[in-house]
Order: sequence, then C-alpha cells, then structure tokens
Amino acid sequence: MAQAPSSKDIPKDIAAMSFEVALEELEDIVQKLESGAGKLDDSISSYERGIQLKKHCEAKLRSARARVEKVVPGLDGDVDLEPADID
Repeated sequence: MAQAPSSKDIPKDIAAMSFEVALEELEDIVQKLESGAGKLDDSISSYERGIQLKKHCEAKLRSARARVEKVVPGLDGDVDLEPADID
C-alpha cells in the first residue's frame, strides 16, 4: 500500500503558500473532483496534489495552535501568558 506523503514530500511551491492560498486551491480541487469532470489521470494527479495541500494546511494549523496563548492574571497582579487549552 502506498504511504501518504510526509511534510518533507511537500513540493516547494506548496510549502511557500499561505494557509489561505493552499486552502483555496484545495477547495478548487475538491469541487473539480466532485464534479466528475476531467480524465482519470488528471483526477489522480489532482487528488495527489490535494493530499499535499491538505497536509500543508494541517501543518499550518498545528503551528498556529502552538502559538496561541491566553492571558491569565498572575499571582503578583500582573498579566501572564500561558498556552491556550484549545481542545
């Protein structure tokens, strides 16, 4: 069985994309595949690119989640930051 691409397998053009640009392209691919238009080989190539875009978007979301912090009152009356409990 084929393995899913790792983040190291993400093409440079995708790795350079912002989350929003990658998500927009992924949505376009999904619409195209759902419509059933196109040749089989083109659909397979689009599907493979979609997988890479999905992995890139997931990595961007994980990175953003790790950076999110919440403001909490400190013991000394100051404001402290701690990782947000997003789950």
